[in-house]
Amino acid sequence: MSRPVATALLLICTMFWGFAFIAQKSAMDSMGPLTFAGVRYLLGGLLVLPLALHERRRRPIALTRTHWLFILAMSTVFFLGSWLQQAGLATTTATNGGFLTGLYVFFVPLLGYVLFRTRPHPIIFAGVPLALIGIYFLNGGGLDSFNSGDWLIVGSAVFWAMHVILLGHVARMTGLPIFVSCVSFLVAGIAASAIALGTEAPTIAAISSGWMEIAYAAVLSTAVGFTLQAVGQEHVPPANAAIILSAESLFAALGGALILGERLPLVGYAGATLIFAAILLVEALPPLWARRRSHIPRTTN
Repeated sequence: MSRPVATALLLICTMFWGFAFIAQKSAMDSMGPLTFAGVRYLLGGLLVLPLALHERRRRPIALTRTHWLFILAMSTVFFLGSWLQQAGLATTTATNGGFLTGLYVFFVPLLGYVLFRTRPHPIIFAGVPLALIGIYFLNGGGLDSFNSGDWLIVGSAVFWAMHVILLGHVARMTGLPIFVSCVSFLVAGIAASAIALGTEAPTIAAISSGWMEIAYAAVLSTAVGFTLQAVGQEHVPPANAAIILSAESLFAALGGALILGERLPLVGYAGATLIFAAILLVEALPPLWARRRSHIPRTTN
């Protein structure tokens, strides 16, 4: 797969994720965060399972103990990131949720270096602050009153950053992006459902009342969105992917405008421009620079 196609897949998944903030926030009116996450990921995992098994048959590589340890680690941080984000959305706004989740743009290159000693391309050090400023402006240049839910989502951003790093690593290591994503969905769904049964007492009536939100999150945000992320990250470095995925905040704002009637302030349009500028910077400039260097004539003494 070419790098531009992989980038396009990541952008498509951010669209599904951005709109999902509205569904996730609305679902908290009828059920607990673990109940929503459990049903969402179990359904998403079951939807992806046929594709995952087909991919596994086409690429019958022997998964080692190391592979499974990485898959388990990725599934664990995926579950924790989802849980903290969903719990945070119960008490904070969808707009704040989109902004604070975007902090993983900062955490990815930092954790990538700490965990794997991965040095990102120098252009990342310009793209990361550009994307963060863009997300901040997109939110109107401020946050609503900061509360405990906001802190939970800040914590989720750390786990989402670890998920971006581990997903890219596991997808390239196994060559099975859809399979490993499916495993993470099912692990997260089972874990969330098990804990919800003991802490939230979910009911069929509550789940039924939020079926539209669950359907959107399970089909588009999980089965389609996270699978596209896994496929795209086989070909895009984690730090670059994080900046591309920051467009999630842009689509969250767009969803608020289309569905909730919210309107971006003037500074919000500047934020949207900065996010796209950051994406273009990290994806277009390095290959152009490399091509230019390859055409510089060598001089001989």
